[in-house]
Amino acid sequence: MNPLYSTRITAIGGRSGSVRSDDGLLELPLALPKALGGAGAATNPEQLFAAGYAACFGNAVIHGTRGQQKKIRDDEVEVAATVGLVPDANGGFALTVAMEVTLAGVDQAEAEAIVAAAHRICPYSNAIKGNIDVAFSVRIRP
Repeated sequence: MNPLYSTRITAIGGRSGSVRSDDGLLELPLALPKALGGAGAATNPEQLFAAGYAACFGNAVIHGTRGQQKKIRDDEVEVAATVGLVPDANGGFALTVAMEVTLAGVDQAEAEAIVAAAHRICPYSNAIKGNIDVAFSVRIRP
């Protein structure tokens, strides 16, 4: 199957290196977070993953409501993703994810149904399914 879109990022130097996209739109230094003993003076892979997941999930909310009577617009969805790094049982590391989703213009039950549908649509959610449990909190904004 041909992808609808693809991108290529090159990382040099691991967590204390840099990342750059082939088109040059993304070029960032990386630093080990202070919590892990690093300088913390630049972004890190967990922040980049959280940013991508939050943005993609917000769009999944919007996309998932296109065929519904109440459509969620760009300014009616806010997603805050918290990504954590924890040791795993095999001496390696695993990620934890918590998503705080705030929607406007719907009631709590509708908001929870929309978020559940978005979780089935979002490619990030599908990529980590069965590997990382995602904790959701869903709020409505008047």
